[in-house]
Amino acid sequence: MFAVIKTGGKQYKVAAADRITVMALEGEAGAQVTFAEVLALFDGERSEIGAPCVAGATVVGEIVEQTRGPKVIAFKKRRRKNSRRKRGHRQDLTIIRITQILTDRAQPATANSAAAPAAPLKGEAPAGEAAAESVEAAPAKPAAASLKAKKPALKAAAETAKTAGPDASQAKKPKKAPAAKSGRKDDQEG
Repeated sequence: MFAVIKTGGKQYKVAAADRITVMALEGEAGAQVTFAEVLALFDGERSEIGAPCVAGATVVGEIVEQTRGPKVIAFKKRRRKNSRRKRGHRQDLTIIRITQILTDRAQPATANSAAAPAAPLKGEAPAGEAAAESVEAAPAKPAAASLKAKKPALKAAAETAKTAGPDASQAKKPKKAPAAKSGRKDDQEG
């Protein structure tokens, strides 16, 4: 079975275990991505073409690597005008390994979703006894007080650096003596 998906303004023909290189997608290596824009599905016996997308079909993949493409040089020149511009560009790319092609609104099977419990959202309190221990173990930091304490120390350090003057690493180097003239006729005035 293979499918035609659309991502980054381009279409890709994919099958399970294929590796494709697409325009940059958000996520780190190992993250799961889902492509909902499936334009066509092809099985051994049947084919399904979407208008524009196949209803209920998704393609699931895993990010293998975030990378960059080869350098492309853009060079512009206006002849006889002493005008030229050279610019290089490397496109951000994502390498993806296709893991599943799903039909009929099936949900992707993830190995790590059953193993790890869901983490609480930002505003929610964690559930269970371990969560109560973790809340008690982390004391609250007074953020405003620590920032106020750092500011006078930074100001004092900046003022001492100004008054101290240049240090040995920034001192001027002595100038070199002019080179001695050679005995060649070209070098002599005359």
